[in-house]
Amino acid sequence: MIVHSAARIFVFAAFCTATLIALAGWLVRTRRISPFHPLGRALRTISEPFTGPIERRLVRSGGNPLNAGWWLAIGTAVIGVLLLSLIDWAIQAGFELAAVSHGGLRAILALAIALLYDILIAALILRVIGSWIGVFGYSRWMRPAYVLTDWLVEPIRRVLPTVGAFDLSPLVAWLALWVLRQVLLSII
Repeated sequence: MIVHSAARIFVFAAFCTATLIALAGWLVRTRRISPFHPLGRALRTISEPFTGPIERRLVRSGGNPLNAGWWLAIGTAVIGVLLLSLIDWAIQAGFELAAVSHGGLRAILALAIALLYDILIAALILRVIGSWIGVFGYSRWMRPAYVLTDWLVEPIRRVLPTVGAFDLSPLVAWLALWVLRQVLLSII
């Protein structure tokens, strides 16, 4: 629990820092503070190492470089939430492993089913988020998620029609995995 509390404080501090950096860069770039004033130069010196790479990426993709600081703050918040979720999952897995050590074969099988379900659901979520931002199975970062889920999503996609612009096959795949997990756990 100490690790989780420390991580929450760290994530909050990182988010506040990113927000202050975004604000500093925004104040100088929108000329609220003159970029030639010593304060403006100091704020730019502080914010530029963090927002500069994001600005270049935004310009290449056709975005507004003035929003780089806010992308930094939002990205920090999203990464922080993911980090806290990963820590929660690791703590829960530790408790489950401790319980399995005294539970015998049935508990080991239940844990294996639960872990496999968690991995497949994480891959489904990664696949969906990747499709939202335009990163598909051809990317080396997304390939593992597609390899883990194609066996289930692709047959459903062939049978289930899309609803407008929405592909419901990952949602149906999640439902099928949940039902399969419940059935397997009830058999054990």
